[in-house]
Amino acid sequence: MTKLKLLNQLGENVGEIELNDSIFGIEPNMQAMFDAVNVARANSRQATAKTKKRDEVSGGGRKPFRQKGTGRARAGSTRAPQWRHGGVVFGPDGNQNYKIKINRKVRDLALRSALSSKVKDSEMIVVDKFEFAAPKTKDMIKSLEKINAKGKTLIVVGEESFNDNAMLSSFNIPTVGLLYVDQVNVYDLLNCDTLIFTKEAVEIIEEVLLDGKN
Repeated sequence: MTKLKLLNQLGENVGEIELNDSIFGIEPNMQAMFDAVNVARANSRQATAKTKKRDEVSGGGRKPFRQKGTGRARAGSTRAPQWRHGGVVFGPDGNQNYKIKINRKVRDLALRSALSSKVKDSEMIVVDKFEFAAPKTKDMIKSLEKINAKGKTLIVVGEESFNDNAMLSSFNIPTVGLLYVDQVNVYDLLNCDTLIFTKEAVEIIEEVLLDGKN
């Protein structure tokens, strides 16, 4: 069992927590993590790109020049794609579907690999809970400094270990992200410098991954 210090929001050591090695202590599978990140990036794409086809551009109401006698190729409309301001051939139509799927076992392996890599690189911190009396950004900043969170920080919480004031206190910090434990994904785990889990979130994710429900 891998053991980490259990801190409170003031950075004080309040105990120790054992992490299940089958989740936080495996050898990271690079291919699984690569596939999971590709899926996350592809599924976040918005199909908003659109070009106008020949029947959507303006103009072209009359034949640009007579059919014969000019020495030029015949043309019936300036809306044809070879003309300036003409329609676009095979362009995006706004109905593109970029979504791809990943097998559940691969996603499960990628999540375990990402968590294990954070523990292996000493980039994971476990806190008992975050609870503030009032929503103050400076209180959250002080708390993160005391627990030695550096760079881009991701906080993973459960419903009982993070109150509304703590949530509001984190919103205005550009380098801090917040996820509930059921929203954890490989892309966000790898995209942070410091990963903070509450004790409750650790217990939940261990229970879910060990049961094979993720």
